[in-house]
Amino acid sequence: MDVTSFFRLSYGIYAVCTADKGKTNGYIANTVFQVSADPPLLAVSCSKDNLSTQMIRNSGKFSVSVLTEQSSPELIGMFGFKSGKQEEKFKSFPFFTGKLGIPILTKDAAAWFECEVVNQLELETHILIIGKVHDCEILDESATPMTYAWYREFRRGLSPKNAPTYVDPSLKKDEPAAKISTKRYQCIACNFIYDPAIGDPDGGIPPGTAFEDIPDNWMCPVCGASKDMFEEIV
Repeated sequence: MDVTSFFRLSYGIYAVCTADKGKTNGYIANTVFQVSADPPLLAVSCSKDNLSTQMIRNSGKFSVSVLTEQSSPELIGMFGFKSGKQEEKFKSFPFFTGKLGIPILTKDAAAWFECEVVNQLELETHILIIGKVHDCEILDESATPMTYAWYREFRRGLSPKNAPTYVDPSLKKDEPAAKISTKRYQCIACNFIYDPAIGDPDGGIPPGTAFEDIPDNWMCPVCGASKDMFEEIV
């Protein structure tokens, strides 16, 4: 089975946000779709391991912001590769509180939807959550919504492990050869390239330091993604 066939399916890139017991949170999703027009219903596939998923189930509410091709690597890095257990994700990004009392991200968004949960379907690793749209708005009519295909091709970005579209690199047909310590590594969130010849002097990593020798708590100097969010460039 060629698992890269799944890359031919169409997806968008969205910020799904919620609030529960006074705490806000959100994550990047690529599996959001409309399931009916009357009533207007949206479906979101949420990992059982995401903090946002439990918060959505507790509050019964969520918002969806349609991200654009101009979305910043910092936003993708924060909402896509950081955990709300350690980060206050909205501290650096504009949002407002909708009619249902949940945050709606407006940064780099073409449109938004505010939804109330009406149904849930338990799957093995994910939960398909169905929400009734209570309000929605276009923020930028000229903006081009980001698709997952565009994200992969032009941003060279990949899915985080909790995404329903994540593919284990070892299953790909073009699996790279064994890593060499002098090779460069690229952040899958923002495309920053770590070159051992340059290092990361601002981050305390001197030139000549192999990627494998960087401390595990080192983070991408551009978007803040963790070290395990880097892949070897072949």
